[in-house]
Amino acid sequence: MGRIVIAGGGWAGCAAAIRAKKLDHDVTLIEKTDLLLGLGNVGGIMRNNGRFTAAEENIAMGAGELFEITDRLSTHRNVDFPGHSHASFYNVQRVEPEVRRLLAGLGVKIRFMCRAVDVVLGGAAAEPGCRRLSALRVITYDGHGGYTEEIIEGDAFVETTGSTGPMGNCMKYGNGCSMCVLRCPAFGPRVSLSEKAGNPDLCGQRPDGRPGAFSGSCKLEKETLSAQLRNRLERDGFAVLPLPAHLVNHGKLSQKVCQQYALPEFAENIILIDTGHAKLMTSYFNLEQLRTIEGLENARFADPYAGGKGNSVRYMSVGERDQYMRAAGIENLFLGGEKSGFFVGHTEAITTGSLAGYNAARMASGKELLTLPETLVCGDLLHYSDMRRMEPDGLSVRFTFAGGEYFERMKKLGLYTTEKEEIRRRVEAAGCLDVYNV
Repeated sequence: MGRIVIAGGGWAGCAAAIRAKKLDHDVTLIEKTDLLLGLGNVGGIMRNNGRFTAAEENIAMGAGELFEITDRLSTHRNVDFPGHSHASFYNVQRVEPEVRRLLAGLGVKIRFMCRAVDVVLGGAAAEPGCRRLSALRVITYDGHGGYTEEIIEGDAFVETTGSTGPMGNCMKYGNGCSMCVLRCPAFGPRVSLSEKAGNPDLCGQRPDGRPGAFSGSCKLEKETLSAQLRNRLERDGFAVLPLPAHLVNHGKLSQKVCQQYALPEFAENIILIDTGHAKLMTSYFNLEQLRTIEGLENARFADPYAGGKGNSVRYMSVGERDQYMRAAGIENLFLGGEKSGFFVGHTEAITTGSLAGYNAARMASGKELLTLPETLVCGDLLHYSDMRRMEPDGLSVRFTFAGGEYFERMKKLGLYTTEKEEIRRRVEAAGCLDVYNV
């Protein structure tokens, strides 16, 4: 049995932990806050557009546990709203405890308020010119107002620490700390382990050349909406409220990380979806102006708390990796989620995290590592994003199954489908049926 250590408890980290544990390894998941899922606690959209295809591929490959939870907790299914078809909205207020119980039931050791701050290099790498990690250096809150340092040793490591934070990046490249669900001031800044191991990170760019991108949405307390608007949202799953001309701002669309929402409708309207909160599909909106819209007279932000001012800045810290999800030049460190590329969304995080955790476990067992074939969207996404990143505009392109450039590629290649049996046959033809449990 190998020791797998995973840094970061978002969707990618949880997916990695499940895969490694189901291969009978000793798995420790460390998370610097007191909640799993990170941005998954304020996201809520699944199965929209090409994410349906990717979700079913993952399920057919044996990585269906997290999709089962989000499907079960979806209060709205097969919803069509601007730019999106057959979307499901899971309840963000119920999802984290379910995922926590799943991991605990599998025997994953979860360490909360445990922040990785450095790596320990050591041991002989099997591949010439590679480095190897022997441990992570962590700082843990002791429950009595103090912190302790310790070393967590492992045979293989997975970094899924994301690309948002620390607070200084939001101050410098955003509109200041907006007090989002990641809560850097409370739990400490994110630290890039791949950089600590000697690999410079990549930083995404906006079209104007500025680093990073704003998170794509805010949450409003649903109880602060008018009864009529709240009923409409709970009945239909979404609501579109036209904006007066003086509040329309097309310029904000290019600032968002979620370029599948860079459509005129998202500048010309307030678009809300029901995820337990009322998810406001814009990076931020001045509260005083928001309250001039009918039905939003009493609106209050749930996340970020300062959503009238700004949102978190993402894609500040992306690591280079190979098709095994292994960090460049580091034999036993694997990357998942936004840490592994300019990927957008929960499905994308589960996809990359599952492969990273699986290969970390395979390495710890001395087995051959897996690459996903390009005949599957989960494999093609990795191959295509690597190719595009090398082009002149590569740092400004975002990749998601749900829209933008990559979704158009899916359709062009004939990879996009909502036929479950067709997807299963495709996975079987690729030799990947239930591969994650082997």
